[in-house]
Amino acid sequence: MGKRKIFTKTDISIPQVEHYHDTEGNVVILPDVIPPIDTAVKFARSASATRSFEFSRWYNAGIDSITYACQRQVERFLVDQDSQVEVSTVTSYCTNGMRNFLEYCVLRSTAFARELTMADINRDLIDGYLSYLGNLGGETTTQKSRYTHTKPVLLALGRRGLFPLISSGDAATFPNNPFPNSNRKTKGETALSQGERKVFTVALRKAIEPLWVDDAPVTGELLALALLVVALHTGRNTTPLLEMSRDCLRRHPKDNLTFLVLWKRRGHNSSKVALRTLSDDDRLLESTPTVRANVERLIRRVMALTASLDAEIPEELKGRVWLYRDGNTGRATALDKQQLFTATNRLVTEYQLADANGKPLRINVSRLRKTFANRIFELTGGDLAITAAALGNTLHVADQHYLAPGENARRNWQFMGEILVEELLTRTIGATYWDTPTGLCTEPVNGQYAPKREGALCMNFINCVRCKHYAVTAKDLYKLFSFYWRVFTERSRIGKRRWERDYAHIPRLIDGYIVAEGLRRGAFKVADVEAARERARTAPHPFWSADLIDSLEIFA
Repeated sequence: MGKRKIFTKTDISIPQVEHYHDTEGNVVILPDVIPPIDTAVKFARSASATRSFEFSRWYNAGIDSITYACQRQVERFLVDQDSQVEVSTVTSYCTNGMRNFLEYCVLRSTAFARELTMADINRDLIDGYLSYLGNLGGETTTQKSRYTHTKPVLLALGRRGLFPLISSGDAATFPNNPFPNSNRKTKGETALSQGERKVFTVALRKAIEPLWVDDAPVTGELLALALLVVALHTGRNTTPLLEMSRDCLRRHPKDNLTFLVLWKRRGHNSSKVALRTLSDDDRLLESTPTVRANVERLIRRVMALTASLDAEIPEELKGRVWLYRDGNTGRATALDKQQLFTATNRLVTEYQLADANGKPLRINVSRLRKTFANRIFELTGGDLAITAAALGNTLHVADQHYLAPGENARRNWQFMGEILVEELLTRTIGATYWDTPTGLCTEPVNGQYAPKREGALCMNFINCVRCKHYAVTAKDLYKLFSFYWRVFTERSRIGKRRWERDYAHIPRLIDGYIVAEGLRRGAFKVADVEAARERARTAPHPFWSADLIDSLEIFA
């Protein structure tokens, strides 16, 4: 009796790429399925405003099989196949990635005067696509965004065997790092200064006063401003705030405390913020961030005012907090990013909020999140662990992306810099050499790490210990070891990786090269070295005092 044939069951509800392999092993898409009956991909409601994406323009354009495969892969992502991706991310794959990639494929097909197939997806095509993105213009970060929204779709197709995917080597389908050092070119949001935060808070408090009036009309603009209050005091991200549910306030095990619980789509978990009353001089002693109780009252007030609209709202929006009746259509709807953006700009204009340069104050939830992070860091006396827990981030992410030198630190650096430059210009701190906070310098204008600009003097003290113009005498050991111990102080203030990258080499150079070489040559005595080391540890030179200098970044 012959071996029984086993048939694989396939779920016909899952989008498939109907294909076969030719004699050379290449994937051939069945011609009778192209184009599909429906060339538009529909998106469920998400953080993105996009509800559909049309692929029809790239059919009958010389790239049918590639267009068809990409459309099917997008549809597979939407039913949680191959990778668990949020709907808003899939919309970005289409609008930011596929739109550009398929346009490039059409141009390539026209240039080659032939139909492109799945077998044409290789390193040469990807390199050409990267060049095409560069020719489109825009910042490197924009080009990278377009590429990184294209790659997941193609990578999923390759992993499913629809084109020969080469994962390593010079012929790898996708280059290892097509945008080197692009992270250095990204300009993230900055926290509001103390003055900016104050005027913004005053304006916001005034603007939401109608919420507390009986029978107050609940508009989208009023809700958007109330959301900004919650964002400022909790540091949460835009999408979790917009999608806040009506059961977001949960009981806390301690009296007079309430948890604000929000769902994070991308992380597939929740974040908690404890709401309670704080005195002005109270400090955060727990790993869970805590904010003033009026935020809780504000949220409860909004829920009370919008409760009746929950019964009218479309099913996918039921249970949301930020509901209002559209003034044009009369329909109940939920607050979205566009409404939030419009209301924020109107607040800035109406109250004439300006930054230190007199320009309109730039307000968005990302800036408020960074403001919250720096405020927590300040209140906890520089505790990175509590700040990271408050943000729901790792220590490294909180340190690298959210914290910035405080205003006092910037003012102190400016003061010290002005004093130092004045002393250097007048040569009042040395008649035959230039004194520095770490020792001596023979060339502060055109030295190895100097800015080499007329009138500009080197203040790059972090690199003194490896500069060829740097010199140390026995009497400079006190300043050198004061700098030495100050560097070690940074280790408790910043992430481990960052300290290893930026500062760890300095103590090693001082111990293993400068001091060791000075002892070997007889320039230093062991007793003098140990005395200077201990004196600097217990009573550091004023320039390197942690009370005056909050961070070494200014000299990096």
